[in-house]
Amino acid sequence: MFERFSKDSNDAVSLLKRDHDTVKELFDDFEKAEQRAAKKKIVAKALTELKVHAALEEEIFYPAVRAELDHDVMNEADEEHHVAKVLIAELEKMTGKEDHYDAKFTVLAENVRHHIKEEESEMLPKAKRLPIDFDALGARMMERKEELLANGIPAVAEDRVADPKADSPARAAAKKKRVVKRKTA
Repeated sequence: MFERFSKDSNDAVSLLKRDHDTVKELFDDFEKAEQRAAKKKIVAKALTELKVHAALEEEIFYPAVRAELDHDVMNEADEEHHVAKVLIAELEKMTGKEDHYDAKFTVLAENVRHHIKEEESEMLPKAKRLPIDFDALGARMMERKEELLANGIPAVAEDRVADPKADSPARAAAKKKRVVKRKTA
């Protein structure tokens, strides 16, 4: 029944799965990379891929399937995108030399892998059953992808609030501990 969805097809579902494969490969490459320059290059490529992919899903794919799919699945996907976009925005403001750069990208990769797993095991199988012209949807997505890559990806709200220097809970606790020690000394 779903033979038309394949890695070689340009239907919407196949396009999304190819994007998923691309970013998972970049995450694997990052884990293997040892030199800072190589890691920064991989991160830059992954961030672009993720931003374009999120725009395609949010602007085209999600609206096409949202009304027919479980609201909880769609709401969770929205929140997973939000978390990813915050991490992406923070990484884009970093130089790559920061103490938490690798950790932040690793957390992004873990979150995105989780999101991909849920999309591919829950959302996409349900979406495939909908009476949607996935070939036409895929054509719209390809056109938009080319436009985004040529003209740039619009800023999102997370870009404005991202602060890569914000303290993690562990760093904040360590600072507080140092302040308390100084006051008691």
